[in-house]
Order: sequence, then C-alpha cells, then structure tokens
Amino acid sequence: MEPRKRGKRQWSKEEVRALRQHLNLTQARLAEELGTRQQTISEWENGMYRPRGASATVLSIVAERSGFTYKAEKTR
Repeated sequence: MEPRKRGKRQWSKEEVRALRQHLNLTQARLAEELGTRQQTISEWENGMYRPRGASATVLSIVAERSGFTYKAEKTR
C-alpha cells in the first residue's frame, strides 16, 4: 500500500499575523523563536512571501501546540 500523499499547508499573511498575536509575541520575538529575521516575519505578514518548507511546518506545529485554530490553505 502506498503512503497517503498530503498537501503541505500554506500560511496566508492573515494567519501568520493571527498566530503571532495569539502567542502575544512581537515580530522580533517570533523571529527569534523561529530562528529567522524579524524582516522575514514582516514579509510574511505583508504578503511579500509565504512561509514554506520547514518554516511552514514549524508554524503548523506551534499553532497546534498553542491551541491556535486556523484554516491554512492546502496545495496539491
């Protein structure tokens, strides 16, 4: 039996901001927690870029563990 393929979740700018606010963190503090730059968080929240790869996975894990409910879009 072949493993079930699951689409990776993509985070919208609104969801990134909502998660950060749910965690009661500044952009700088969230960036520190994720091991990235504050500018990266700002770019996600302004829609310049979307979190992808490991960053999107970590956001999903943080969201789940913090009790944050979200509806991230699924890609195919």
